[in-house]
Amino acid sequence: MRTSVLRAVGVATTAYGVAVTVRPGLLAKPSGLAGPDGRTAAEVRTSLRPLGLREAACGLALALAPRGAALRTAAAVRLAADFGDAVLLGATLPGPARRGGAVAVSVGWGALTLAGLLLPESPNARRAAAR
Repeated sequence: MRTSVLRAVGVATTAYGVAVTVRPGLLAKPSGLAGPDGRTAAEVRTSLRPLGLREAACGLALALAPRGAALRTAAAVRLAADFGDAVLLGATLPGPARRGGAVAVSVGWGALTLAGLLLPESPNARRAAAR
């Protein structure tokens, strides 16, 4: 397990989740969920904020979980969220370009997490963990 990759994914998705929670338009606009004027309706903001919190929580778990089973579990939750997003957003967002973009981003983050799970730890990281 390449812990450094999982930690990086965790930090990045925590930051993104917090940003979407505070400013849901960051997700609404590229997803095609904003109005023609670029504004995000109140009900869309209300729906996207929990998604942002989920992203932040999953990311924080990846960033902070101790090595071993806890980190593998956090990564599994991250994978479920990313591949679930790919399926659901890929089937429901307005327009094929938006759906394709959402699938690409979701699968991309999932692939990074999967790589972190499958790649062996670097020798330097193993030595540092043994100290």
